Amino acid sequence: MLKDWLIEVKVELYNDNFQNFKSYQLPRAQLLIADIPYNLGNNAYASSNQWYVDGDNTKGESDKANKQFFDTDKNFNIVEFMHFANRMLIKEPKETGKAPAMIVFSSFQQMPMVAAYGEKYGFKHSFPMVFVKDTSPQVLKANMKVVGATEYATVLYRDKLPKFNNNGEMIFNWMRWGRDGKEIPKVHPTQKPQGVLERLIEIFTDRGDVVIDPVAGSGSTLRAAASLGREAYGFEIKKDFYKAAKEKMLLDIQPSLF
Repeated sequence: MLKDWLIEVKVELYNDNFQNFKSYQLPRAQLLIADIPYNLGNNAYASSNQWYVDGDNTKGESDKANKQFFDTDKNFNIVEFMHFANRMLIKEPKETGKAPAMIVFSSFQQMPMVAAYGEKYGFKHSFPMVFVKDTSPQVLKANMKVVGATEYATVLYRDKLPKFNNNGEMIFNWMRWGRDGKEIPKVHPTQKPQGVLERLIEIFTDRGDVVIDPVAGSGSTLRAAASLGREAYGFEIKKDFYKAAKEKMLLDIQPSLF
């Protein structure tokens, strides 16, 4: 259950492309989290039980086979994304231990591209993060014996090490993925677990800081940020996901803002 003090946390989700950010006069963020399109194309459902009739791979492929999740993936522009990220993170502070960071979830194959484009836009440093699952949807594929059970992200920053909260202790570059409980609505096919998002937000921000998600999807990042007392802003271009995020994921955070 969300705490009463969350009513004071500002949360905004815009049904728009992040490229139009100038229209909204957003505050700059301490942390930017993005889950960029994985370029799955027409193979998007291949690791989901929706690929098969009644979710059973012995019954043959369903009408979801050879379909894509999103018709907007082909329009994602990594250059425009990095331009946005560079503009919307706070400036590099003089103090140590206060610098901003960006976390980009992507496929394993996209990680070098994310780091390379980040460097062109001032994010001189990056390191990988791996998230370990205890299951894999790829077990549906009868011909597979080694299955994918990991997710990947790249942490990027400019010059100074980013703000880091872990009681002075280091952390490994891998985390448990975990699963959401029934209290967290499932509104998006690539929705990230609240526990993972909250852990990352706790590490790289303080209460009162600003978190931005330029490809917000389900709004789960905004919910996670607000649950920790951070301001949260996001963009989602698809009207159906935007509507579901407002009505299911974000409604009980701050209804007066919607």
